[in-house]
Amino acid sequence: MRVLLLVCVCLSWSAPARAQHGAAGGEWPTYGGDLGSTKYSPLDQIDATNFDDLQIAWRWQSADGALDLDALRERLPMVSPRNFKATPLMVDGVLYITTAMHQVAAIDAGTGETLWVHDPQAYLGNPSPHANVGLAFNSRGLAYWTDGDDARVLWGTNEAFLHAVDARTGEPVPTFGANGRVDLMEGIPRAVRGSADFRGNAWMGVASPPIVARDVVVTPTVISDFHLTKEAPPGWVKGIDVRTGETLWTFRTVPQADDFGADTWLNDSWRYSGNSNVWSIMSADEELGYVYLPTGTATNDYYGGHRLGDNLFAESLVAVDIETGQRMWHFQFVHHGLWDYDTASAPNLVDVTVDGRPIRAVAQVTKQGFAYVFDRVTGEPVWPIEERPVPPATMPGDVASPTQPFPTRPPPFEGQGITIDDLVDFTPEIRAMAVEAVQDFKLGPLYTPPSLPVEGGAQGTIQRPTIAGGANWWGAGFDPETGLLYVPSINGISVMSYITPEPGEGNTRYVVARLGGAQPQMPQGLPLLKPPYSRITAIDLNRGDHAWMQPNGDGDRIRNHPLLRDLDLPPLGGDGSGGPVVTRTLLVSALTAGGSGGGPRLVARDKARGAIVGSVDLPAGAIGTPMTYMHGGRQYIALTVGGDIPELIALALPAGR
Repeated sequence: MRVLLLVCVCLSWSAPARAQHGAAGGEWPTYGGDLGSTKYSPLDQIDATNFDDLQIAWRWQSADGALDLDALRERLPMVSPRNFKATPLMVDGVLYITTAMHQVAAIDAGTGETLWVHDPQAYLGNPSPHANVGLAFNSRGLAYWTDGDDARVLWGTNEAFLHAVDARTGEPVPTFGANGRVDLMEGIPRAVRGSADFRGNAWMGVASPPIVARDVVVTPTVISDFHLTKEAPPGWVKGIDVRTGETLWTFRTVPQADDFGADTWLNDSWRYSGNSNVWSIMSADEELGYVYLPTGTATNDYYGGHRLGDNLFAESLVAVDIETGQRMWHFQFVHHGLWDYDTASAPNLVDVTVDGRPIRAVAQVTKQGFAYVFDRVTGEPVWPIEERPVPPATMPGDVASPTQPFPTRPPPFEGQGITIDDLVDFTPEIRAMAVEAVQDFKLGPLYTPPSLPVEGGAQGTIQRPTIAGGANWWGAGFDPETGLLYVPSINGISVMSYITPEPGEGNTRYVVARLGGAQPQMPQGLPLLKPPYSRITAIDLNRGDHAWMQPNGDGDRIRNHPLLRDLDLPPLGGDGSGGPVVTRTLLVSALTAGGSGGGPRLVARDKARGAIVGSVDLPAGAIGTPMTYMHGGRQYIALTVGGDIPELIALALPAGR
């Protein structure tokens, strides 16, 4: 069965469904608040009546600011501290966070005072001047583990090591791997340390946090996707003993030889193909003993002529036994991916009731604008998923899958595909501009394959959602009290432009050009599509329907355009798509505009309706997803914000309030 493989699950298992209650005890011990990535906390000191009164309680400048950045840039020009995407953890009154350059710090949760900083100097392990700042200098967070006596902080670096330090001192754990670090490249075919040339060999590192359950650490890996060779390291996933650093198992996301799924890589393309990695955030059900792996596209992301077939387990959700690495079930969201529709965010583990039946479920939001919902024990879809015909490939040598899986519920949370009716129509004149802008491009439904430019014809295929989604790494938040899943998303397009490598430069037939290529251009910076340009959608997972959808901001930058400012336009969105944090009373997220003087802000929404009920200015645009915690009787909301040297800030109500 091509869509789903189920393994036998013991039918006598009858443990009651347990809600994913979010972060407990006022702490925030994992990236998503809990192992199920709900991003939920039951705290309610901050509510709609006082959200506007929030003040910055303390500010912490990224430890990267203390480095000699000028000297580092002489060696590696792309060095940057700005991609400070991390969400901090809070345990026992201490915040733990990773910086863009993979340093780790412990910070007093009440004062912002630095307790310790550990610098593994990972930025020295990547010598190529071609390193991509978005991958190499980018860390979304870390993991915390304790057995009650020992306590450790674990994270991965851009040079593909997993590190463990003592949570109390910041010193490497000598009994973990080799003096506190484990080589994640060991045993991975074609993985070469220090190879960061994005026009040649692949680069491998870590950007997202590990997850720890049942004393096993599972770590994501980033593998570059713009190299010119059809060969690349496969994104195999390792389970590692949290105490010793020993590799306990390896799950091969690109199957080998007699592995299940190897026959979906035609012409033995599994022998050299790579990627299919988990680069984003994972989730785990510790009681069940499963870890859920959201996998990315196979190499190369945009051309599949060298890897014909469905390409399991690329662009899938795979449930793996966290103690053994055994695959329990899987579902592939995109067969033979050509659109960079990586499974880019953490699966949300949710407990819902559908038609009177309690279900321990997992919901996966995707770049292509779908929310797929499964029984997380068996992998059975909660609502039917249909294989529907999609357009054939047009790139020479490639063969697209004839069908793709479409959920019947919930409805898509973002626009999919593009027709003339999707183009902006604020006025007849603006609609005419939009029609002219796309006349040299191929339009079509979701999963219309990319195409080469044709002299005198289409200059490429417009892809919607964009390669960035839809949803992306910031993911969704879940309210266990109501069953609502909150999904921020972007309404945008991509047009991929292709080149053929020069002789001796690479062996792929086609590769996406890093720069250049024809794009639909609207005059004077006008938008091409109808609004909203970003939105947040509440999905009722008990019913499989949308509860509400709200534009993410008014879109003042767009509405103040000279050709638009005199029009009576609705809220346009486009003010960001940052990740949410959900509390007992509020849905909180960051917007890029709408604050005092039009600047960035943190907003609170009514969870039942989506209306903004509170707003507070931020000193700079948000980078990471917010979290919340209680310390010393005060509730804080903490998040990272931008700047030449970005900061972690914590907001709270004024003392005594």
